[in-house]
Amino acid sequence: MKPTFLAVIPARGGSKGVPRKNIKELGGRPLIAWTIEEAKKSKFIDRIILSSEDAEIIEVAKEYDCDVPFTRPVELAQDETPGIVPILHAIEQCSGYDFVVLLQPTSPLRTVEDIDGAIETLIEREADFCVSVTEPDQSPYWMYNLDVNGTMSAVIKQDNLAVRRQDLPKIYSLNGAVYVANIEKLEEEKSFLTNETIGYVMPKQRSIDIDTEEDFYLCEQKLRTF
Repeated sequence: MKPTFLAVIPARGGSKGVPRKNIKELGGRPLIAWTIEEAKKSKFIDRIILSSEDAEIIEVAKEYDCDVPFTRPVELAQDETPGIVPILHAIEQCSGYDFVVLLQPTSPLRTVEDIDGAIETLIEREADFCVSVTEPDQSPYWMYNLDVNGTMSAVIKQDNLAVRRQDLPKIYSLNGAVYVANIEKLEEEKSFLTNETIGYVMPKQRSIDIDTEEDFYLCEQKLRTF
């Protein structure tokens, strides 16, 4: 039987770095619209829902034909609320699916190829968890701690210090764009990141995660090259 996928787009109203971030205009449309429209193109996702406590965000999402089956309780939309909590709440409200796909609206350059690529990777590998990653701009192999005297010590110990980037081991970091999980396993682990989680590699040019006004500006510039 074909597995079923529920996509959850979490978007609370109280963003601090950029006020009203999730509905701020980017490239002529609200930030959240970029995620909704790409998710709707997926060949795997059966239902796309918004989780928000904010009436304005809910109305904007509805304008782009995103399903809003509930209003998130305000107590689940606080600064200190762990990110997994709204997802578990959404799963509880919309039961009956095999997998959940978390799509944060702060990754507007993520495409349907990225979404479906992560899902396909999970299916092909018969995994329970898959998250998108990308190569970081700065390698942790070139990072150091400084003690009280200013003496440097490598964050990652290595026998021979690589002086060329191409000689460094391949390293990947979370980019926040796509998280996929078996719902039953996610309810047990309460995290997408487990010892069994596999990675789906995305290119850096589509991996920007908007958190500041500068990120918005950089995103606008990237859109002109797409």
